[in-house]
Order: sequence, then C-alpha cells, then structure tokens
Amino acid sequence: MIANYGYKDGSGEYYISINTDKCIECSDRGCLTACPHEMFEIITDDYDDEVAWVKKEKTRALAYDCAACKPAGYTTLPCTTACTPGAIKHSW
Repeated sequence: MIANYGYKDGSGEYYISINTDKCIECSDRGCLTACPHEMFEIITDDYDDEVAWVKKEKTRALAYDCAACKPAGYTTLPCTTACTPGAIKHSW
C-alpha cells in the first residue's frame, strides 16, 4: 500500500509517499536518523506491521521542512538515500 502524507495549496502539491510493503522489509530504519527535521517515526499500522510515517505535526509543513534538503538542482535527499528498500518518494 502507498501511504501519502502532505498537502496541496496554491503553490503546489507537497506529498511524501511511503510504500508500506517495502517499508515493512526494512530493518535499518535509516529514515529516522537521516532527516534533519525528524519528520519520520515508526508506528504499528492496522495490519500490525511496523512502518515509517510522517509525524502528524509535520505534514502541513513539508514544503518548508524539506526545503533545506532540496536546494536547486538536487539529485538525492537524505531520507530517500537512507531508505534502503526505496520506500520513500517526494511528489515535488
């Protein structure tokens, strides 16, 4: 399942998508320490699997919190690089 966290406003769509099927396979949990804004935490989902998600208080500020990691012409992001199964994607 793909879980989307974020929002859409007049300036664009700002979503972080996490493929929970891939996230379940990860034992490293590198996303937790890779994000300088500590946006991710591990929860137990409705199927009793431990998966990463974006903290509720962070979902309305993704464009601002992620801006430091997304300078013009970025090629990689700390969270996506640290996610060894490739479960994390950004929409913008």
